[in-house]
Amino acid sequence: MLNTLLPILLFAALGLAVLGALRRVRMWRRGRPSKVNLLGGLLAMPRRYLVDLHHVVERDKYMSNTHVATAGGFVLSAALAILVHGFGLQSKILGYALLVATVIMFSGALFVFKRRLNPPARLSKGPWMRLPKSLLVFAASFFIATLPVAGILPANTGGWVMVAVLGLGVLWGVSELFFGMTWGGPMKHAFAGALHLAWHRRAERFGGGRSTGLKPIDLEDPNALLGVEKPADFTWNQLLGFDACVQCGKCEAMCPAFAAGQPLNPKKLIQDMVIGLAGGTDAKFAGSPYPGKPLGEHGGHPHQPIVNGLVDADTLWSCTTCRACVEECPMMIEHVDAIVDMRRHLTLERGATPNKGAEVLDNLIATDNPGGFNPGGRMNWAADLNLQLLSEVKTTEVLFWVGDGAFDMRNQRTLRAFVKVLKAAGVDFAVLGLEERDSGDVARRLGDEATFQQLAKRNIQTLAQYRFKRIVTCDPHSFHVLKNEYGALGGDYQVLHHSTYIAELIAASKLNLGQHKGASVTYHDPCYLGRYNGEYEAPREVLKALGIEVREMQRSGFRSRCCGGGGGAPITDIPGKQRIPDMRMDDIRETEAEVVAVGCPQCTAMLEGVVEPRPLIKDLAELVADVLIEADAPATARAAAAKREPAEVH
Repeated sequence: MLNTLLPILLFAALGLAVLGALRRVRMWRRGRPSKVNLLGGLLAMPRRYLVDLHHVVERDKYMSNTHVATAGGFVLSAALAILVHGFGLQSKILGYALLVATVIMFSGALFVFKRRLNPPARLSKGPWMRLPKSLLVFAASFFIATLPVAGILPANTGGWVMVAVLGLGVLWGVSELFFGMTWGGPMKHAFAGALHLAWHRRAERFGGGRSTGLKPIDLEDPNALLGVEKPADFTWNQLLGFDACVQCGKCEAMCPAFAAGQPLNPKKLIQDMVIGLAGGTDAKFAGSPYPGKPLGEHGGHPHQPIVNGLVDADTLWSCTTCRACVEECPMMIEHVDAIVDMRRHLTLERGATPNKGAEVLDNLIATDNPGGFNPGGRMNWAADLNLQLLSEVKTTEVLFWVGDGAFDMRNQRTLRAFVKVLKAAGVDFAVLGLEERDSGDVARRLGDEATFQQLAKRNIQTLAQYRFKRIVTCDPHSFHVLKNEYGALGGDYQVLHHSTYIAELIAASKLNLGQHKGASVTYHDPCYLGRYNGEYEAPREVLKALGIEVREMQRSGFRSRCCGGGGGAPITDIPGKQRIPDMRMDDIRETEAEVVAVGCPQCTAMLEGVVEPRPLIKDLAELVADVLIEADAPATARAAAAKREPAEVH
């Protein structure tokens, strides 16, 4: 009887799964076209799953081992079950292989079950609570049904009761794990996730690569969409990526805006996009809502505007673009891309940038800086430093990109300290002076792609007149934009953050340094230096060279908590229950350090904005300048300039 029932159940579930897959693909294809390597992506998918995805999953050893056993056991069990019970290839070897596979799967499922007995708050509940049971039933049912095939039990063991129980078990298991994989349910992430890895919108992330620059809009194309208004405006592989979400909540646990009580939860945002893809409301969402916004009030469909339907505008403007969600996501979903795409529509089409957003964007257009300062004052901070202007020397080893910190009195101390370091090392450097404009970072994160591209193209045009080998800047945001986003507009440069460059100077014995004495130090990783560009070691190498043993915060490195200053967040200023920099200062106070070393002007501003008592905030350049042992630096610099080698043409 089982030999008749099992093939029917298996192939019925597989047939329905295929129909569900076709339906799901049609849903994804509602999105805009996107060029992908269909065959190449499929061929690369196993390695991306086993290597790149598991590189993220392995940060949680418990779940990594559990996932290997459960997912690996399921794939092997499903394939062998189809051969043995579907096609009737009932050899003892295949039977024993299937028994081993189901035992592996069952063992992994037990750990999944244990995790779900008292799940962390970040995990979605609802249908996900039944998944461990479904996994266990699938494994147990096929284990028992395979015992006769392996010759362990007689072929006719058991009667109608046994057949009925096993039949129900198999029906439950294949319904959840085959049929549910494409029609909806917890296992949906397996089907969508595999294809998401194959046709990821940032294929360059795989194989150890890093891809963090926002993708530009072709503003010369009259048919180009100026951002995303409705779910169908996303590219089809973005929609596919949203559907791959496993609702683990790791993004939620790391999101600074969610922790601060602002109306953003990156996990729910992705699930809201899935709701918009299929149509419906968020009433049945089984995870944490947006802080301060109850479930059941939002809904939509593929062709309905997202804002004030699926989400409120404040949800999008709460994001600091710190990329913590993307860094933590085991499915490698691109949350920040989606948020900025939706911001672009609000800014470019509706002119709906909140609070001081519109004023800042107007300032950028009128004065080339977000503060609206007189552009003629850009070099006032260096009036007594006798800096070389690139317009005068035409060629230089290092172009020092000053950034808009030039207008901020606190950041001017950092700039002057870095100039002191450069001169002490005898570096041949110059600045653009009044020719430098804002890099465009703030405009782009606020969704004003037009202003960003205008600023970027003017800067690229200016840089094309001169010869230099490297651009060095103290601002991770300018560093990121110049390094990773100007290239799409024709500006390819070698760009370094000042921490990396100082580390190089120290390694080359170009600096005569004393040792830092007294105060204990912790280091705050800037998001745009760390998560965006993977630079964690150079700042620590600099501090080590100063004789500083860093007191690491619990959240440091790739898990550093954002200061709250990125993505235009201080400009849009969405209220929450607490301020993000206050939370970061609590992290700092736990170390009992007396000084916080920073490498970003926005981090400096946000952390110094925390009410005292608090530790002293000092940029890396200031710490280095403090312990420089003075030499005849001007003479050294002149000698270096005299021996100047031809610089690379840009």
